[in-house]
Amino acid sequence: MTASTGKRILIIVENLPVPFDRRVWSEATTLVKAGYQVSVICPKGKGATAPYEVIDGVHIYRHSLPLDAEGFLGYVLEYSTALFWEFLLSLKVARQRGFDAIHACNPPDTIFLIGGFYKLFGKKFLFDHHDINPELYEAKFGKRGIGWKFMVWLERLSFRTANVSIATNESYRDIAIRRGGMLPEKVHIVRSGPNLDRVREVAPDPKWRNGRRFVVGYVGVIGKQEGLDLLLDSVDHLVNAKGRQDIQFVICGGGPELDAIKADTVARGLGEYVTYTGRCPDEILFSALSTADVCVNPDRPTAMNDKSTMNKIMEYMALGKPIVQYDLREGRFSAQGASLYATCTEPTDFGDKIAELLDDSERRATMGALGRERVRKELAWSHEGPKLLAAYDALFGTPSRSQIQKPSSGSDPAMCSGQG
Repeated sequence: MTASTGKRILIIVENLPVPFDRRVWSEATTLVKAGYQVSVICPKGKGATAPYEVIDGVHIYRHSLPLDAEGFLGYVLEYSTALFWEFLLSLKVARQRGFDAIHACNPPDTIFLIGGFYKLFGKKFLFDHHDINPELYEAKFGKRGIGWKFMVWLERLSFRTANVSIATNESYRDIAIRRGGMLPEKVHIVRSGPNLDRVREVAPDPKWRNGRRFVVGYVGVIGKQEGLDLLLDSVDHLVNAKGRQDIQFVICGGGPELDAIKADTVARGLGEYVTYTGRCPDEILFSALSTADVCVNPDRPTAMNDKSTMNKIMEYMALGKPIVQYDLREGRFSAQGASLYATCTEPTDFGDKIAELLDDSERRATMGALGRERVRKELAWSHEGPKLLAAYDALFGTPSRSQIQKPSSGSDPAMCSGQG
């Protein structure tokens, strides 16, 4: 057994239920396999409604979160409600199973309040920095102002409370050190690499083609900063301006903008060219993506998207799919030669690059193979799990396995000119 034997971890996540939060589930199961006892507090959601269950050795406690937030006050109410339930459930976990450390997954940057409370009783606090919330606020509301400053303050308090923090990439590590005031040796990079036991290619299903020759796939949240409106501009360009009636677009995922995007699709006369699955289980998701000839990431160029590593990019690569995306720093770092990079923000160029790949099967195969190999050799979760365990060694003062991660030697291109 490892030095983790007997250590008990409480993971708190608010924005997605477990096991559907893929990063959190990979972390939780990796810790269990390493000998930790793991409990998770998360919201209920579609397909995850049981208030308590045990899956693969992970004890999951779920709370209701009925509010679908809109606007600043809506988010304040949502996050306050979540914090209330998280604290109550933490008391329940402390009584039933106990814990030695809290692993807080943002957003929001308010879970430090629970972590700080339990630090008074000798518990450790690890901050798992999933999203840069000041930049997310700016992307959602198009401004900085008092709300943005409040987000920076909450972020700084999260880092100041943490014994150790985890960053998903070099950009986030820099923010933890520069803006959050963390010591460099306390910031560990653990990328959101795909778990190849889960992300798997299956037999293509012709139903996704809707009688057309090609399929273009997308998976992700349907929100304002995800750029689905830009993708519709590209679809409009291909179908109506270029006369490409041989392409079916399959959009997998749900989110606050789904109904608006679907209505816009119909209004543009594109309804028969775009299939929306909503939030779907893995068997539907991987059926659609395995059928796709090209996959896309239309994330709008913002400071948030420029600095963030997107799970969808790695999953596309794991499935051997060539990608089209806008030219953002972390997106380019992840995909490298597995993607074409459209000029920001020009939907016509994005659409033309989709067509360019669809009309060149040999290039698609070469790019897909590059992406699959990069994931297998460098980016899969099997490479990141040991880094997570090293962060926990540092958290509990086990220096034999802990390590200070240094920035990679490769430099990433700057975000699109004029953005951020």
